[in-house]
Amino acid sequence: MITGKNYIGCTLSAKGNKTYKTINPLTNTENETDFVVANAEEINSAVSLAKAAYISYNKKTGLEKAAFLNAIADEILALDTLLIETYCSESGLPQGRAEGERGRTIGQLRAFANLVAEGSWVNATIDTAIPDRKPTPKPDLRKMLVPLGPVVVFGASNFPLAFSTAGGDTAAALAAGCPVIVKSHPMHAGTGELVSSAVIKAAIKTGMPDGVFSNLNSSGNKVGEALVQHPQVKAVGFTGSIKGGRALLDLAAKREEPIPVFAEMGSINPVIMLPKAIKNRSTELAKTYAQSITVGSGQFCTNPGLLLGIRGADFSDFIQKLSEEIVKIEPTCMLHPNIIQAYEKNKQTAINQKGLVVAVDFESEIGVNYARQTLVTVKGETFLQNTKLHHEVFGPFSMVVECENEEQLYTIISNLEGQLTGTIIADDNEILNYAPVVAALQMRVGRIIFNGVPTGVEVCPSMQHGGPYPASTDSRFTAVGIHSIKRWVRPFSFQDWPNHLLPNELKNENPLNISRSVNTILTKKAV
Repeated sequence: MITGKNYIGCTLSAKGNKTYKTINPLTNTENETDFVVANAEEINSAVSLAKAAYISYNKKTGLEKAAFLNAIADEILALDTLLIETYCSESGLPQGRAEGERGRTIGQLRAFANLVAEGSWVNATIDTAIPDRKPTPKPDLRKMLVPLGPVVVFGASNFPLAFSTAGGDTAAALAAGCPVIVKSHPMHAGTGELVSSAVIKAAIKTGMPDGVFSNLNSSGNKVGEALVQHPQVKAVGFTGSIKGGRALLDLAAKREEPIPVFAEMGSINPVIMLPKAIKNRSTELAKTYAQSITVGSGQFCTNPGLLLGIRGADFSDFIQKLSEEIVKIEPTCMLHPNIIQAYEKNKQTAINQKGLVVAVDFESEIGVNYARQTLVTVKGETFLQNTKLHHEVFGPFSMVVECENEEQLYTIISNLEGQLTGTIIADDNEILNYAPVVAALQMRVGRIIFNGVPTGVEVCPSMQHGGPYPASTDSRFTAVGIHSIKRWVRPFSFQDWPNHLLPNELKNENPLNISRSVNTILTKKAV
């Protein structure tokens, strides 16, 4: 049952006087439930509970946290069709997408459960004392990763499950030992409340402290701003626009105690199409990229928004074929009326730029809140001179840049803003002739793809989902996979502490049987 209330720890609360409804974009009508926006009292209560919960939660063993994470996964599955139906009614996305994203969410939770149950992720490092070292004795030093404290996670609009309430950020923070306060995304507040109920049930069943998780409703910016500025909040996770992520980053930096904001933001994901590949595979590539540009109405952070090639007959032929293929695909519904409005506005802003040519625009009748896919072209010189053309158009939109030569292609890549992904399309060994271009691309992205498409983010340890600013606020970390846990911890050293007072991870006898670096040797042996 969806109540429209906030979860302040384990307690449902509705003390605010402002409400809103979610919208079904397929029918363009409001859904039934009134959601109550959290007020200042509820915000403070959620943070205070999280601070209190941190004292005991960060001491939970890896096995205890693993039980909690697995219980969350079980409770999400127990929501069954109610969750899927609510997801679809608030997003306009199909049932298959909802079920797939639920599977990804469950997989993330279980992956973090396995990680903390095993325990070696804390990077335990031991350097034993040398008391007779000359001229000064060497102390006993032992270091491991410890949780930061209460974390605020902002739900993402385009992934109501996998990047939202119990998505990757929340799963990673809980695994690290940090209580989490979710600022629910207003577009899928019902989905968020259902998932929150699953988290709370799991917390109660596994004996987690009240306040280890809270979920706050908000239809504007005030709740999020108050959370980021709250002195007891120690870190922030965000997936969304550059404008939104930068605003949070600035707020966090202005605090008396600045805190990290791990924001995954905008990206146009450049695709470099080398001449031989275009000559030999233009038809195949046109079909592949027409699908990639339009999948999910282009509402993926890895959507290929920029295609680059060297001007010539073969590249012109590819553009023509891509134009033909992209309009064969039936448009789909976007996530919300506000998102389709932003898409149309941003698309028109791009089209109005001098030198831009519309290669094709879907012209047939479409449903309300459906997005018309658009392909535009521009000369390399124009693209270099006008940085407005570098801005992401969130939706089924892509820009083809016709470069004069390899030198101009290199210059464009070198001057791009930071991106999540970059792709090289090449045949045989022609990539060997473009080493400077590949090197320049590597400097601008977090993940580089060879002969594929950027859409599709595999959840595994080797995935890097993040890149140089503004793709993310800290390119050293990933927002996907078990290594994303490193965002919510800090290194901490014990010097000359009695063995019996050390955490189990650092005790001589290694009671957890984890891998540790002992005097620079990786081992599971006791000290």
